[in-house]
Amino acid sequence: MAVEGTPLLSVRDLSIRFGGIVALDGVSFDVRAGTIAGLIGPNGAGKTTLFNCLNRLYQPSAGRIAFEGRPILEAPRHQIAALGIGRTFQNLALFRSMSVLDNVRVGGHCRMRAGFLAHALGLPGVGREEMELEGEAQRLIDLLELGPVAHVPVAALPFGTQKRVELARALVTRPKLLLLDEPAGGLNHEEVDGLRTRIRDIRDRLGVTVLLVEHHMNLVMTVSDQVVALNFGRIIADGPPDAVRSDEGVIRAYLGEDAA
Repeated sequence: MAVEGTPLLSVRDLSIRFGGIVALDGVSFDVRAGTIAGLIGPNGAGKTTLFNCLNRLYQPSAGRIAFEGRPILEAPRHQIAALGIGRTFQNLALFRSMSVLDNVRVGGHCRMRAGFLAHALGLPGVGREEMELEGEAQRLIDLLELGPVAHVPVAALPFGTQKRVELARALVTRPKLLLLDEPAGGLNHEEVDGLRTRIRDIRDRLGVTVLLVEHHMNLVMTVSDQVVALNFGRIIADGPPDAVRSDEGVIRAYLGEDAA
């Protein structure tokens, strides 16, 4: 549990470079528990790089990341989900020949107490865990309105539905913080409206804090409590949506020097 008054996620002076390119340059911000936070910026601003640092795909060259007050940069990459950080990806990485239910169940195996050998041998306790996981997967499938296609192979589903499957698979890990990478990408107007409702439901009904990277400005500004704006690897604004929307630095980043 996070200490009272401590941000759920705290990023301080985070920097990373790839050769001579500085992708993140001294990035610092906090996200408090129960918040929906949006991360915005033009292409190449460093948003996905930051996400990749948060779930340990990249190792930053400087700075620190604390989750529930504990540093996580020394934690093994495979333990990040178990710590309570889940993620969806911009490019779907589902098992296309498997059903919706099986895809969601696969996501939950990272938090099962019994190891691979115990599952292979069918040792006591494994069956109970599998039943609990299937119940949790089914609950999330119902929450995300996937019940009618629970046993349909993912490859047979429309893209927008597949995005919901990936969301359910991330949620079955029981994250405290959910990182959503371009969740509105490829969705039509009606699907974006549904996504807005689902993000709020995830926070309000499941108690999950959300940090999303998104180019869909209307979605970010209407669903977020906090918006963090990046440009050229640096934070240029951090605050409530209305304040960030009218920030001169943000306007220049998106529209050019003459716009502000």
